[in-house]
Amino acid sequence: MPDAVIARRIVLASHPAGAPAAGDFRLETLALQPPGPGEMLLRTVYLSLDPYMRGRMNPTPSYAPSVPLGGVMVGEVVAQVVASRLDGYAPGDYVLAHAGWTSHALSDGDRVRRLEPGQAPLPAYLGVLGMPGFTAYAGLREIGRPQPDETVVVAAASGPVGSLVGQLARRAGARAVGIAGGADKCAYVRDELGFDAVIDHREPGLAQALAAACPKGIDVYFENVGGPVWQAVFPLLNPFARVPVCGLIADYNGTSTPRPDDLSVPALMRAVLSKRLTLRGFINYDLEHYRDDFLRELPPLVRDGTIRYAEDMVDGLENAPQAFMGMLKGANFGKLVVRVAAEDGAV
Repeated sequence: MPDAVIARRIVLASHPAGAPAAGDFRLETLALQPPGPGEMLLRTVYLSLDPYMRGRMNPTPSYAPSVPLGGVMVGEVVAQVVASRLDGYAPGDYVLAHAGWTSHALSDGDRVRRLEPGQAPLPAYLGVLGMPGFTAYAGLREIGRPQPDETVVVAAASGPVGSLVGQLARRAGARAVGIAGGADKCAYVRDELGFDAVIDHREPGLAQALAAACPKGIDVYFENVGGPVWQAVFPLLNPFARVPVCGLIADYNGTSTPRPDDLSVPALMRAVLSKRLTLRGFINYDLEHYRDDFLRELPPLVRDGTIRYAEDMVDGLENAPQAFMGMLKGANFGKLVVRVAAEDGAV
C-alpha cells in the first residue's frame, strides 16, 4: 500500500460574473492518505471539460448541486486504480469516475464504471462513448425520433454531442444539417462527418442560409446552444417537429435571468399549439434506460470507423481553466479533454 499521495486539484475560488476568469479558479495541493476499507485510490489520466460545468459554478439552484467555494470543480475522468481495498477493483484497472479536476482521488466505487482499454481509445469514453455521446443517442431515441427523409438540425455540429446527432440522424435515413463556427469546423462536418449541409453561424445571414439548407422545413432540432441559432430555427419548425433540449451554451455566461416577457411566451406557445410541437428538456441521466443499448451499439461503430469523432487534447491539469474558458467561446475543435498523466504510469 503506497504512502500518502500529494494530489493537485483545481477548486472554485469565486463565483463568475459573466464569463469565467482565471481568478475564479485556484490550484491547490492536498495530501491523500492510503485508501481505507472499501476505498480505492485513483490516478487521473484524462479529464473531461464540458459546458455544463459553467452552470455548476453559479450559486443559484439548478438540477444539480453547485460547486461550493473552495470545492473541487466537478468533472468526469478516466482514471487508473493505484491501490485498492474495494472488492472488484485492482491496481492497474482503468475506470470512469466522477472525481473532478484533480490528479488523484479516493473513491468508494459510487458512480464508477470499469473500462476495457482495448475496446476503444481511453479518451473516447469521455466523448463519443461517454456522457456527450450518450446524450446525443438517448435524446434522439427518446425525443427526436428521426424518420427517413426528415430534416434534422443540430448546432455545435463539430462537437461531441452535435457530431453524433448528425451521424445517427443519417443512419436513420434523415437529412442532417449542421451549424458550426468557422470554415475548418464546417469543412469537417461536411467532409468528414458526412452531413448533408452545414451552415457557418459566424457568417452573416444565418437565418437565410438555414432556410436555404432546409427547403422542406425542420422536423427535429437538437437544441444545445440557444441564442440566435434558436431564433433562426424556430420559424422553420414543421408541424409535429420534435425539439430535444439538452443545453443552452449561448446563455451560460449571462449575468441576469430573462424575464418571462423576454421569451415572447404568447408567440412561442401559439406556435407550439398550432404546429403541435414537442419541446422537451432532458438531462442525460433521465434516460438511463437506453444505456445498455448505447453501450452495445456504439462501440463497434466507433472501432470500425463508421462513427467519426474529433478530440481537442490539452496537456496538464494546470491548463484546464484556460481550456475551459476557451471552450465556452468556441475555441475548441471536437471533444475537449485534458491529459493529466500518461496512460502507462506506474501503479
